[in-house]
Amino acid sequence: MIRIIFSDMDGTLLDDNGELPGEFPEVMAELKRRGVIFAPTSGRQYFALLEQMGEYKDDFMFLAENGAFNMYRGREICSSVLDLDLVHRVIAEADKHGIYAILCGKKHAYVRREWKPYIHEARRFFTHSEFVDSFDDVEDEFVKMAFADCEGLDAERNLMPVLTQFEPEQQVSLSSNYWVDILNPGINKGWAINHVQEEFGFRPEECAAFGDYMNDYEMMQSVYYSYAMENAHPELKKVARFTAGSNEDHGVMHQIKEFIKQGLI
Repeated sequence: MIRIIFSDMDGTLLDDNGELPGEFPEVMAELKRRGVIFAPTSGRQYFALLEQMGEYKDDFMFLAENGAFNMYRGREICSSVLDLDLVHRVIAEADKHGIYAILCGKKHAYVRREWKPYIHEARRFFTHSEFVDSFDDVEDEFVKMAFADCEGLDAERNLMPVLTQFEPEQQVSLSSNYWVDILNPGINKGWAINHVQEEFGFRPEECAAFGDYMNDYEMMQSVYYSYAMENAHPELKKVARFTAGSNEDHGVMHQIKEFIKQGLI
């Protein structure tokens, strides 16, 4: 029986307009009735997830920042904090190439004032964000660095060659066509799920997961019921056991209802 369902947000649970499926409340109510935990598992900030799903804050488990900061019912489950010296080195290198950076802390996301023209991109994913004159002035614990190719919209070509020089000291992940994330080595959605499995006693065959991009790769490997969306990256489809309908066709909702029909929930 499936006891917990992990789902990516953008390109997976949300449609291309960033909206939840209309039947989401009904399906979530049925999961709650059956004692199944739903866990948004995203590159988004924890507070950004709450912004969209705040009514479920006491029901859902939130795995945020690509697994680097994870909360359940207001309690931190686990996190992975970046080394400050390394943060400053990466930011300095990004500055040389004019790369837009967001420093992701446990309290807020931080954006330097010179990047104000792109703040709409930051606030799509980081609703708790602050302008700062310098990252040196910030007092927080940082769990992720996020970099965006807001103009070229081709992070794989324009950002990855610059940022991968910090591997293997840091983990550099392509999280969408124009976002790249840097976390501590080994920290990813799969790491967070493994921690959840250990703490809550969930076996992989009691877990389902849905994703669409390469930052979902390790998540697919951490559960038995691993679903790549129809619109997923081809490499993700290779590692997932199953395929769900596209995000535009609300594939996550359809598959959860199939679980119920099949008696898996």
